[in-house]
Amino acid sequence: MIPFEPNLSSLAVARDVLLTPFGLDEGKLLRTLGTMFTHKVDYADLYFQFTKSEGWSLEEGIVKTGSFSIDQGVGVRAISGDKTAFAYSDEISESALLDAAAATRTIARAGAGRVKVASSAQPTGGRSLYLPRDPLASLDATAKVKLLERVEKMARAKDPRVVQVMAGLAGEYDVVLVVRSDGVLAADIRPLVRVSVTVIAEQNGRRETGSSGGGGRFDYGYFDDAILERYADEAVKSALVNLDARPAPAGPMTIVLGPGWPGVLLHEAVGHGLEGDFNRKGSSSYAGMIGQRVAAKGVTVVDDGTLQDRRGSLNMDDEGNPTQCTTLIEDGILKGYIQDTMNARLMKMPITGNARRESFAHLPMPRMTNTYMLAGDKDPAEILASVKNGLYAVNFGGGQVDITNGKFVFSASEAYMIEDGKISYPVKGATLIGNGPDVMNRISMIGNDMALDAGVGVCGKEGQSVPVGVGQPTLRIDGVTVGGTA
Repeated sequence: MIPFEPNLSSLAVARDVLLTPFGLDEGKLLRTLGTMFTHKVDYADLYFQFTKSEGWSLEEGIVKTGSFSIDQGVGVRAISGDKTAFAYSDEISESALLDAAAATRTIARAGAGRVKVASSAQPTGGRSLYLPRDPLASLDATAKVKLLERVEKMARAKDPRVVQVMAGLAGEYDVVLVVRSDGVLAADIRPLVRVSVTVIAEQNGRRETGSSGGGGRFDYGYFDDAILERYADEAVKSALVNLDARPAPAGPMTIVLGPGWPGVLLHEAVGHGLEGDFNRKGSSSYAGMIGQRVAAKGVTVVDDGTLQDRRGSLNMDDEGNPTQCTTLIEDGILKGYIQDTMNARLMKMPITGNARRESFAHLPMPRMTNTYMLAGDKDPAEILASVKNGLYAVNFGGGQVDITNGKFVFSASEAYMIEDGKISYPVKGATLIGNGPDVMNRISMIGNDMALDAGVGVCGKEGQSVPVGVGQPTLRIDGVTVGGTA
């Protein structure tokens, strides 16, 4: 990792991209914020963004689609008490800023309040979790096509039963600049790349699919042949396993969850319920439970936006606050929530650096970054050996959760039956059904093999999507309801 000071290099780039071409500087931005404080506003900010993104997809040996887009604009927000006004423009100019600022004053009474706009903007300290590079420029178009062709050939070469391969490549270069009424000036340059591989395997007229992929906050150089080979191997293995899968049985049983991506269940069933806005409004099943037991002993869950190069990591959140590692559950006891500035203020709790937004056209809200459970002390083999009859879920597809009561439904895309402490045959159609807080209390063994996902997670909330990471060690959970097809 080459060291750099994010507020020198990133801020300089952000000024060059988002301010200077439009005749703007920090003085004009603060004056814009000042016009909002002619009413009784508590806080206001400006969020500038420039984004380049691309996507390439290969099917039947041919790159059939390619896309490229450039988006830029500014979001203007004012907060008065628990009321928020928001306007945005894809035109960056002083007049557009003033028009948007005027629209946001409608939430507050006329007359200046006690809060004042800072007289100057001060760059804040930041993290250096990833290099401020443009991944789209790291390979030319020919090399990007060849990358997809390589991974397709790798997958086809794994097994003659592979009849179709689909591969995708995506990259993003994101420049953001935040100016706040309290004088904070912060910028970040966020690279993001991802490769995905899906294969279809056929045997005796039966077809099954398998998928894999990964990525993070670096450029396309990350995807060397060893990485691509691993993605191809995982996708083919998953498809071939499902070719031999039997219908999954149904009923309550002991579940063993594998490490890594199965942490998506933790993300959905528990993580969303720990976001500050749901708890401030009392709509989460975890509302008012800080200091109480919400999981079995030994269960510690953190949200960590400070991991190097990870998909869910950020040097700063979308309000300009540095990201943190926040302990949410410690040894089974609820310790805190994921917070943005407004909800933290209203709940009289610390800001955790978790304000996130899909783009300048969206409001920030408390969102997860990389959410995972810490490792325990059990050998994974010991956990499997402890189960006489149960289900071993290695990978998950889709799922959904109701945060008001914690109820979830998740589909396992790769799972096996456990018989007499050993993995036996693969099963298809297994669905885990339960309640997040209840399942967290049913964890009886925690492995020493904590792993993070490969870098594929996308989280949706109130119509906004953001990249995230998940992770966990191998877990034994007793008495989980499994919906099957047998």
